[in-house]
Amino acid sequence: MSHSFFLTVAYVGTGFHGWQIQTALRSGQGDLWTALRAFDADAPMPQGTGRTDAGVHARAQGALIHMQRDWEPYRLLAALNAHLPMDIRVMAVQPAPEGFFPRQHAVAKRYVYRLGLGPAADPLQAAFRWHVHHALPLDLAAMAAAAQPLLGTHDYSSFRCAECVAKTPVRTIHDLRINAVEGGAELVFEGTSFLMHQVRIMAGTLVEVGRGRRSVDSLAGVLQARDRTRAGLTAPPQGLCLERVWYESKWGVGDPSPWGERTQSR
Repeated sequence: MSHSFFLTVAYVGTGFHGWQIQTALRSGQGDLWTALRAFDADAPMPQGTGRTDAGVHARAQGALIHMQRDWEPYRLLAALNAHLPMDIRVMAVQPAPEGFFPRQHAVAKRYVYRLGLGPAADPLQAAFRWHVHHALPLDLAAMAAAAQPLLGTHDYSSFRCAECVAKTPVRTIHDLRINAVEGGAELVFEGTSFLMHQVRIMAGTLVEVGRGRRSVDSLAGVLQARDRTRAGLTAPPQGLCLERVWYESKWGVGDPSPWGERTQSR
């Protein structure tokens, strides 16, 4: 009999070629599977909530695992962490309800892109921020105003990298806010799901607005063009972190989504 558990996994993306398992490159999924098989040799590969790019961090990657025997959640957490490197940790474990699959039943995600601002990059934050060098202060109010047309349900082809294999470029962004923090700023993106590099391209485009290199009212036209060349640069991966995932409430995994139960686009 198989016993299923849902894990919340955090990792520093710097050392990983993304979450998804790779043939010859390190991945979060691969490291977790290696740890799992250290004490359950026949365990199938863990299934994650979604991919993260190479170098992107996660605080709340969801993973479903199947064990040959039952475990107390706290003992399973300790056993997995004992076999994991220090840059990836299982943060929480709970029994998974039958029929639950994290990727299929996720309804919303929160990504945070972190910027470092100021005269020099903070060496203690450099692994988790994109330091934006600039002569004048970044105009966060202009960035927030420019972001408004990106809210809602749209075709986000202009913010989609060429390698993206999603079946549709249509996604829904519920909220996009920009918060000033000590030494920098946080760009918070909350939506159903995101295309490959979408958040990073949006972050790079908004930074161009903040630098005065792109007008505040330009993003509606960029969105409508459905042309990647109209958007800005792809921000570097170290500033991005998957912070939270909401799942369909019927499964009892975490808090219900504040935006309801509409299933996400694929």
